[in-house]
Amino acid sequence: MRAYRGIIEDGVVVLQDGARLPEGTVVTVTVGEAELLRATISSAFRGQRKVRVRLKPTTGLVAERPQPEPV
Repeated sequence: MRAYRGIIEDGVVVLQDGARLPEGTVVTVTVGEAELLRATISSAFRGQRKVRVRLKPTTGLVAERPQPEPV
């Protein structure tokens, strides 16, 4: 058995130091307590991802401009 170091990016383990494994290799990932705690704290400080919300205008809430009376 051989140990490799890596980091999780977008849910995928990216190996460090240029390590490459063949496609289909079965791996076991072990996370140390200190690394897990550090990753949890740093992700908490990064904050929430921005969420964009598109609102559709509601015609009932739009103020109508009064029409001038004909002279």
